[in-house]
Parts: sequence; C-alpha cells; structure tokens
Amino acid sequence: MARISLTPPRTLFFRAMEWYSKRTYGKVLDPGRAMAHNSRVLWSYLRFEQSVAKFRKLDGDLKMLAEMTSAAAIGCAWCMDFGHWEGNRRGMDPRKLRDVPLWRESDVYTPLERDVMAYAEAMTANPPEDDDALSARLLAALGEAAFVELTMMVAVENMRSRFNSAMGLTSQGFKEACDLRDAPAGKSHPTV
Repeated sequence: MARISLTPPRTLFFRAMEWYSKRTYGKVLDPGRAMAHNSRVLWSYLRFEQSVAKFRKLDGDLKMLAEMTSAAAIGCAWCMDFGHWEGNRRGMDPRKLRDVPLWRESDVYTPLERDVMAYAEAMTANPPEDDDALSARLLAALGEAAFVELTMMVAVENMRSRFNSAMGLTSQGFKEACDLRDAPAGKSHPTV
C-alpha cells in the first residue's frame, strides 16, 4: 500500500501530467501521483526523465536489462512491472524480461547481457561492489560513451526504484496487460 495519498491536489500542472500520462501509458503513473504532492519535485523529475530519454549510446535492450536488474535487486515491484511493459513495447524477447530476477540461472542471455546484468547488480549493492575485470570487459565491448551511459542508467534506476519502494508503490498491472495481449486466445503466461 502506498505510503502517501495517490490523489494529490488537482493543480493545473497535475492535470496536464495526468492527461499526458493517460495518453502515453494508458493510465496515470503512480510515481507521478506521489510526486505531485510537491510540484517542484515532479517538474524537476519530468525534465530529468526527458533528458535521460535522449541518451542513445547504449543499446536499448542492454539498457532495459540493466534497469530491470537494478530494480529486481532493490525489490521494486512497480519498476519491474513497468519495465516489463516497456521491454514488451520495445519488442524484447518476453523470456528475457520474465527471467530478470533469476538471470544467473537462465539460459536466455548472451555473455554481454550477463556482464551488463552483473554490473547493474554490483552497482546496486550497498555499498557498490567494484569489479575491475567486469568493468574492463564492458568498456572493451561497449566503448567509453556506452559504458558511461550504462553506469548512469543503473544509477538512475537506483533512484527510481528506491523512491518507488520507499513510497510503497506496487504493480499497476502493466505486466499483466502484456501477458494477456501476448497469450494465445484463452491462455495467459505465468507471471513473475
């Protein structure tokens, strides 16, 4: 259960964010509802996310796996739910999205994807776990610009996941909508 009301004051700014969120995602995102109790926080966060969305040096699937691995390590149900929907929308292999919480045991990931996920998990640990060999492999495989972006995206996901977890935000049903849409008629995929 959310630790703050998800019915913030209906300011003009909140109503504009609400309209955009419904139009883009089909519903108003709970993190936005929570942040709307402080319009300066919400405004700053939205501007920040608009800037982050323009990063283009790291492959999008690797970025998604890094973000979801970080969210899984923190235990952010909202981020895992939304990440699954985002990955599905990008056309990612549903098995890769579903297996993120148990990526070490799964056989669906490439060696580079495994390194990205190990890096995201190590960065998310508190304190972060340094692994020079892993960093060197990623730097060689990705190049400097993409490695910097990977590092920043894990840090950004840590911020998102920790905020959402601290606010008590849980799934909004994004993953279930993907599972129902992707399932053959009358069947649904198992959930994580």
